Amino acid sequence: QVQLVESGGGLVQPGGSLRLSCAASRSIFSYAMGWYRQAPGKQREQVARITTGGSTDYADSVKGRFTISRDNAKNTVSLQMRRLKPDDTAVYYCNTVFPVRFSWGQGTQVTVSS
Repeated sequence: QVQLVESGGGLVQPGGSLRLSCAASRSIFSYAMGWYRQAPGKQREQVARITTGGSTDYADSVKGRFTISRDNAKNTVSLQMRRLKPDDTAVYYCNTVFPVRFSWGQGTQVTVSS
């Protein structure tokens, strides 16, 4: 079983940037990976995904502001977030794309507030 550890969250002002990282305990090069978020009282949603070949796709709400990337040599997936909005406030998780294959990590809290 692959363990996932997310990091990089924090408190940022609207318009600011953060870079999230997800470290996997074993190789994930053969999996399409995604970043998800869950805001209070809402369902978890996928916001970005990246295929094994590096193709990316984004939810409309983050398109043009978020960039997902992966480093297969380091077993990591990253999410660069720019022009953050209060609506981006959530706990962010990484996992495979649906259907998820691994147990969820603890996530990393992102709070966008002035």
